[in-house]
Amino acid sequence: MGLTFDGVGHVHANGHRALAGVQLRIAAGEQVALIGSSGAGKTTLLRVAGCALKPTEGAVSVLGASPWSLSARALRRLRARIGLVHQAPPIPPRLRVITAVLAGRLASWSTARAVMSLLYPVDIPGARDTLSRLGLADRLFDRCDRLSGGQLQRVAVARVLYQQPALMLADEPVSSLDPATATAVIGELVARSRATGATLVASVHAVDLALTWFPRVIGMKGGAVVFDLPAGDVTPALLQDLYGSEPPRVPEPEANTPVSLPMCR
Repeated sequence: MGLTFDGVGHVHANGHRALAGVQLRIAAGEQVALIGSSGAGKTTLLRVAGCALKPTEGAVSVLGASPWSLSARALRRLRARIGLVHQAPPIPPRLRVITAVLAGRLASWSTARAVMSLLYPVDIPGARDTLSRLGLADRLFDRCDRLSGGQLQRVAVARVLYQQPALMLADEPVSSLDPATATAVIGELVARSRATGATLVASVHAVDLALTWFPRVIGMKGGAVVFDLPAGDVTPALLQDLYGSEPPRVPEPEANTPVSLPMCR
């Protein structure tokens, strides 16, 4: 029960076509990287996969379900099984780091437990352990507005790791990190996918990370899939055709000193 896109297209309200005839089969437990220039359609594809955006054409199956034929309640249950890492995490600035991480399980907890956790964190050890994997255990009780952009991205990753979803979707999750930290964070996501059997689909601007960590790489251009290959079969010629005059981007350095992060155990 992974992801299936059958002729999926999407046209935004302004008339811009973001996806065109996408055909994909991603099996449960796979680790897949999406690469391509800005505006290639990667974010839209992830939003459709995350049941946040209804396609205007074609059919989508997510974790064995057709999301847009479900009742509102069933759709909420499906979304609770999906973990989303945004490029710019929508985390309220006054929220404490521990609360942001524990929010990953709000949808699966009872109402009483969820309310209790908002008043007082109900799983401090669990949040601390997850943050420690990303080098942020010492920021457990800090407010999020005291973190750098790169640290906020790592908090967003920690929330998804704590959530333990069946499907992890990450939209440029390391764009604000220095290369060493970016490598460790991508490695943590891939390791968690392999350890738990969760499907991982990530948009990655740094091509070296995509080719190093992901067994399967999908290249997108103009809203369409132009290649879908094992990482070892992605050639410099394919990358040149995919990016044209825009060279593949490497992660920008984060303001903080790079850290050595533990990998998923």
